[in-house]
Amino acid sequence: MTKSKKNHRDKNTETLNTDYQTEYEPRSRRREPQKKKSILGVIGKSLIIILLVAVLSGIVYFVKGLMDTNNFLNNSYEPRKSSSVENDKIDVQKDPISVLILGLDDNSERDLGSARTDSMLLLTINPTTEKVDMVSIPRDTYTDIVSPSFTGKDKINSAYSYGGIDATIDSVEKLLNVPINYYATADFKAFEDIVDALGGVEIDVPFTLTEQNAKGEKVVDLKEGKQVLSGEEALAFSRTRYIDNDIERGKRQQQVLEAIAVKAMDIGTIAKYKNILEALDGHIKTDMPSNKILSVAQSGLTKNYKFESYAFSWMSYDYAPYGEAVSMVGLHQDSIDFISHRLRVSLGLDEKDERDAADYQFETNGVVAPQTFPDDGMAMVN
Repeated sequence: MTKSKKNHRDKNTETLNTDYQTEYEPRSRRREPQKKKSILGVIGKSLIIILLVAVLSGIVYFVKGLMDTNNFLNNSYEPRKSSSVENDKIDVQKDPISVLILGLDDNSERDLGSARTDSMLLLTINPTTEKVDMVSIPRDTYTDIVSPSFTGKDKINSAYSYGGIDATIDSVEKLLNVPINYYATADFKAFEDIVDALGGVEIDVPFTLTEQNAKGEKVVDLKEGKQVLSGEEALAFSRTRYIDNDIERGKRQQQVLEAIAVKAMDIGTIAKYKNILEALDGHIKTDMPSNKILSVAQSGLTKNYKFESYAFSWMSYDYAPYGEAVSMVGLHQDSIDFISHRLRVSLGLDEKDERDAADYQFETNGVVAPQTFPDDGMAMVN
């Protein structure tokens, strides 16, 4: 395969040591980390935009006792084998926490034999500042993976198939230098069932999308514009990779999850909570104990949380370490550093600096993080 590693530098880029950082693409192709403040008051009030089970727990907390909810939460509890952080002393109503949310592409119905993480979202929740910071991690990010069955480099979404939640959390922590307190996983069967149990969710679809099943039958046919999506349609909208790219895909997933949170907090859906809990039962796993989930939910309903979303600056390339070339994502180093800093500030691990000023605007220098790009010279930049 043609080697494509380049040593050139943009004339506006400060010279750096190429042993640690290498620039691979012109400025016109660089993607910027993006920050967006939520304007949905109900989202800020609910806090549990992604951890839907906690939203539902909060509703049930005020509507009906805790028997059904606690049974469900206890069934969903699955602690990690190991952890790099101490969670026992955390008071989730006072202390900041980090949560890794994973969408899995396998379940008992599909029975693929192994699962990869189709979506990865890392968020920090700070109850003192009443702020939630979150970032989607591109599933094709090339990075280090350490597990009992594999040690080396691969797409970050393969870490789960190699070593489950422990290998996944380890990979994310090493990539972003952010400790992870808790995790939650959900498969896509639960995603579809939740949306259907809510009666669909309203989404402003920016493109047309048609998908067929194995028999060639049209199962999803979305037109551009605002509309109510079924579970199957919402999942297709969230997961499609043929419209744009991994970063935009992550934004769409956040858009749908926000719509779910809005619908779940609607007073008209409270009567449906048993159907929603049944849809989640057996499809959600987390190592957050039920009493802490309920505390987070209560905190979310009593505080005015603001949301800030980030997206990595990145580039793509093809790489064939084991034969056929596959698409990989390389993250820009200063993008990693910037987002890591913001998350660490939220967790109280870093002091604020000029990057936290209200008028600060991040702009990448386009230097790819060495841990996210092969060093054998065989990658082909797209």
